[in-house]
Amino acid sequence: MTDTRYLVHGVFWDAEPGAAAEAGPSGGGHPVMRLQDPDGGWTDLAIGAGTRLGFRLAAAGKHCLGHHKVHGPADRDHVLCPARAQAVRGSQCERCFVVDDSRLIHDFHRGGRVPPGLRAYLMQPHWLYVATFAGGASKVGTAANLRKWKRLAEQGAVVARYVARADDGRVVRILEDIVTRDAGLPQQVRSAAKAAALTGPAPAVELDALNSRLAAGARELLAGVGGGGFGVVDEPWLRPGFSDAACAPAARHAYPHELSAGTHGFRIDSLSGSIALASLDGADLEFVVNLGQLKARTIELGDHGTDVPAVQESLF
Repeated sequence: MTDTRYLVHGVFWDAEPGAAAEAGPSGGGHPVMRLQDPDGGWTDLAIGAGTRLGFRLAAAGKHCLGHHKVHGPADRDHVLCPARAQAVRGSQCERCFVVDDSRLIHDFHRGGRVPPGLRAYLMQPHWLYVATFAGGASKVGTAANLRKWKRLAEQGAVVARYVARADDGRVVRILEDIVTRDAGLPQQVRSAAKAAALTGPAPAVELDALNSRLAAGARELLAGVGGGGFGVVDEPWLRPGFSDAACAPAARHAYPHELSAGTHGFRIDSLSGSIALASLDGADLEFVVNLGQLKARTIELGDHGTDVPAVQESLF
């Protein structure tokens, strides 16, 4: 039990700041929940099979997580919010949103100006992928070379394939827009939709066949695109083994409480992105808990538990 109030920065897979470690051939990976203490120090709370996570929400609303200054492909500073302000744009205050280098990435391929450090980051090789999630929702997306594996692990893909390798971040975003425009693949799947799909994942063979078909269509489309700066590839992404149970077809239940208030406690059995397959004390059921909802919220860790509904049949 501790009375330290931590600001939750989210769930990361092998994501030490500036690290370049990737998954091995077995599709490994080590997720952590990154916590900021009141003095600005960091705690990485390891999440593994059987991890018991107990906490209470210690403040109302969300608070700013600060912003990033990018100096190169593997060099960036995380600048904490000096005002510790309320978050008004996702997980940032207005000031931190405006000065965050990351927000400039999305207009770079349309001629947007970026600072030298961010340009160096964007000029490294990038990958284009097609990802499919537990209910069959699919998207096209990009990943910098140093985040090739982590990007998909943190998004919670069930199956994914890389379809192109681009020389830089400008070219890969042009390709992404082409696939969205001509193949109809969106560039985002909402976190709530991913969590809802994990209450009843589709069979793995169906998801793999769907992803294979969509990826093949994207590769065929890109093969006809003129210009240089990229090559079409056919490479599967290796899902982390710790995600397998969460992605397996089974009947689960949505977590019965909001994570914006109250006390909570459960055992984590598997993790897909930031969405946990969890067990509650006194309930012979599996629950899907979207830990991403804790991002930018303030918690105190402790030996807390989740109240189980009196009539469990109501969850069906």
